Amino acid sequence: MLCACCEGKSSWPELLGVEGKEAANIIEKENPAVDAIIVTIGEVVIQDFRSDRVWVWVDKDGIVAKVPHIG
Repeated sequence: MLCACCEGKSSWPELLGVEGKEAANIIEKENPAVDAIIVTIGEVVIQDFRSDRVWVWVDKDGIVAKVPHIG
């Protein structure tokens, strides 16, 4: 669920399978209002919604394993 305050692109399904650092760079370039944060599947993260954050979930090899989106 996105809020009205979210600006710019909010989801990046095309980045599935891409290397995590490259994906984070693309996300921040396409939407400068967000910080892309790389996390490994299974890591514990805070569950609050933030319109300025994108979790970039990667597998053990550093490859994007979930669609990155604002939240």
